Amino acid sequence: MRTGRWMGRFLAGFAGVLGLFAGIAPAAAQEVTVLCNFEVDWCEALKTTYERTTGQKAVFIRRTDGESLAQIRAERSNPRADIYHAAESASAKQLAAEGLLEAYKSPYMAELHDWAQRIAEENKYFQTPIYTGVLGFGYNTELLAKKKLPEPKCWKDLANPAYKDEIQMANPGSSGTAFNTVSTILQLMGEDAGFKFLAAMNKNVNQYTRSGTAGIRAAGKGETTIGIAFLHDSVAQTAQGYPIKTVAPCEGTGYEIISSAIIKGAPNPEGARKWMDFVLSPAGQNVAITVNKFQIPSNKNAQTHPMAPKASEVKLIKLDLDKYGSKEGREYLLSRWENEVFKAPK
Repeated sequence: MRTGRWMGRFLAGFAGVLGLFAGIAPAAAQEVTVLCNFEVDWCEALKTTYERTTGQKAVFIRRTDGESLAQIRAERSNPRADIYHAAESASAKQLAAEGLLEAYKSPYMAELHDWAQRIAEENKYFQTPIYTGVLGFGYNTELLAKKKLPEPKCWKDLANPAYKDEIQMANPGSSGTAFNTVSTILQLMGEDAGFKFLAAMNKNVNQYTRSGTAGIRAAGKGETTIGIAFLHDSVAQTAQGYPIKTVAPCEGTGYEIISSAIIKGAPNPEGARKWMDFVLSPAGQNVAITVNKFQIPSNKNAQTHPMAPKASEVKLIKLDLDKYGSKEGREYLLSRWENEVFKAPK
């Protein structure tokens, strides 16, 4: 009899404990974890607007593109993050080929520009573009005049010995911006000639930064003369009052397609889908203007900053986004860059 009463009390208590945990679970499930490759201010503004708009919580982990790739691969059997935001199209393509992304077709798809819908469809909705940007560089006009340096107008100009130790760009192993830069040069000049040019330009590079925007920010502050970056990041420095002139290289240039994607096996798949809908909506994309970002958004109903570069006014090359998009292609490019450029004698 006593045993029966004891067991009954034990089971009732155990059920109560389970009830407590059950009560905690729904709150935890609302939290979406985002690997954010954007600048910190943009990540924070997105988080604030997402939480205010959806009533859901978000946790942001700031990463470079290369760091995000490494984390997603390392956690393939037990992902800690739900969203890869935001990935270069080639990087997202790699992860999808490795079975590390989850396909999702957002109801906002119909509102996107044709180019964004095409990219999403071609990638079977494992990624969806949120913006595009054009590649180039910017230079500090005051430093250029002070040092009596020639005005750079083309990619080829950056190999001019006059710019010894005057250039910064990111490392393509950690930065999607730099990876795009190297890919663009190779497609403009051909592989062998392209790597030869990059080795010559290497003599003028004073630092390979971790982040793709670090070089142009350094140019804005007068810490270097030239920063290789996307045009929207260069324009951002001008908008902040720095003496930066933005250059679309004369030979033509590449561009980036930046997408958001759901990580396969994400701990909060429902939250991940809500995030995707948010960043593809006008409300999500209009956050860019509030933090002075100048990309070209993918949603036709989103606002574009009046200072944003216009792709129609830039000579764009026919960029092959797939050529180095595979894991093997990326490894080949990075290995050759490391050996023939980074390790090249100054």
